[in-house]
Amino acid sequence: MIARAAGPDDADELVRLRAVMLTSMPRDGWSDDWREPAREILVKRLSESSPVMVAFVVDRPDGAGLASCALGTVEQRLGGPGDPSGLAGYVFSVATDLDMRRRGYSRACVTALLDWFRSAGIRKVDLRASADGEHLYESLGFKRTPDPAMRLRF
Repeated sequence: MIARAAGPDDADELVRLRAVMLTSMPRDGWSDDWREPAREILVKRLSESSPVMVAFVVDRPDGAGLASCALGTVEQRLGGPGDPSGLAGYVFSVATDLDMRRRGYSRACVTALLDWFRSAGIRKVDLRASADGEHLYESLGFKRTPDPAMRLRF
């Protein structure tokens, strides 16, 4: 199977697969109010001629939508020793339909995304891994970092 770059026409399916991922990590106060804004962002970002957000997908074998996806963004930070460009990639929304798992689809999507980051000159890629995804990411070369993550919500 081959992962392909997603386009704006894939936005509805990308939102659906994101919901598959999010429902696997239930939280209090779940609502679907995020779906339409997410779809609008995807349509806009996946239409850009010089994208800073990309998605790679595998189509379902029966042709009824997407089986799997991986999204990524590029951030411009200040450079430092060993990485003067300051470009950083971030992987998110890696999801596969329940009935399509264990076929290598997520691996194909993430591998295509990592190849895209490399071709864009990005030398550092971050992600947050669930327990289910950690083995995949380790097999692709990701390592746990000593940097503790912190967050502030307003």
